[in-house]
Amino acid sequence: MHYLSIYFKPNKFIAFLSILLFSIPVYGQQDLFDSDEILELKMQFSVKDIRKETNDSTFVDEVIWVKDESGTWEEIPVELRVRGNFRLTNCYYPPLRMKIKKKNREGTVFEENKSLKVVFPCSRAKNAESYVAKEFMAYQIFEAVSEYTFDTRMIRITFINEDDKKGEELELLGFLLEDDDDVADRFDGEILEGKKILGSLMEDLPSVRHDYFQMLIGNTDFSSLFRHNSKILLLPEERLIPLAYDFDMTGLVNPPYAQVSNLVDIEKVTDRLFRGFCREREVFDQVRTEFLEKENQIMGIASDYEEYLSPAEFRETQRFLSGFFDILKNDKAFENQIILACRSY
Repeated sequence: MHYLSIYFKPNKFIAFLSILLFSIPVYGQQDLFDSDEILELKMQFSVKDIRKETNDSTFVDEVIWVKDESGTWEEIPVELRVRGNFRLTNCYYPPLRMKIKKKNREGTVFEENKSLKVVFPCSRAKNAESYVAKEFMAYQIFEAVSEYTFDTRMIRITFINEDDKKGEELELLGFLLEDDDDVADRFDGEILEGKKILGSLMEDLPSVRHDYFQMLIGNTDFSSLFRHNSKILLLPEERLIPLAYDFDMTGLVNPPYAQVSNLVDIEKVTDRLFRGFCREREVFDQVRTEFLEKENQIMGIASDYEEYLSPAEFRETQRFLSGFFDILKNDKAFENQIILACRSY
């Protein structure tokens, strides 16, 4: 057997070794939001206790299990608390905030995510996951039309409610929502807190894209001025951008508990109403063109979640989304329902 002998001077050997090391692929843990695959989790806690023992500032120590790529369940200590307003009061499963200490998330899919929002189905009804799927769909549509969005990841939760004496495992569909500070860091900005800012002061194009999207999904349950289901992202050069979230109370999702605010002049959430502020006509026309060019893409996103909906629900979802594009395609409807309906204050 012959061996090839290579001699390097010390400095050249170091250079060679550096090239060799940097050329070897590194297989690290994939970032939580880099994948579209459903993340499988196991959770076990008492719904009654987590409601009773936590609030906006009080967490309880719990454990979750995450299935990795090899199919192994990895145990991760976490802290949980309830959050939200309407869903916290009216839903069986409360929405949660989850925090994970740095030492517990190192080497896991959560390595870059100290804090996350967890969205559960509202009720224990058999069709409850269809409403979760449609809300998640709304986030995906927003990503298609706006640069400035929260990252999301769908999850399948194997859940044991400790209130259930039988200890039965339930399969729940949900999703994770990126933390405010993380989305701000992605854009080298910050989330403004405690300041009331009129929507008319925010940057034109991102704001109009946001407003068209809200009309597309039939959402009137938001206010940037009062920080209701909306955050304001401050970017360099004093640019103000609306960040939308929480889309359950919309015509697209249309859950059984949906309510219309008495501050808007519609009767039900499936009635569309444009709530954007007035801008230059050229801006409205540009975003109109953008949305029309993305019609097929948006309808395709809806089709991606057909498996979670009944045939009737899927047909209604398609019909509802198409109704917005019918407005954009009709000059008179566009003029009356968007141009003349914009808010001046």
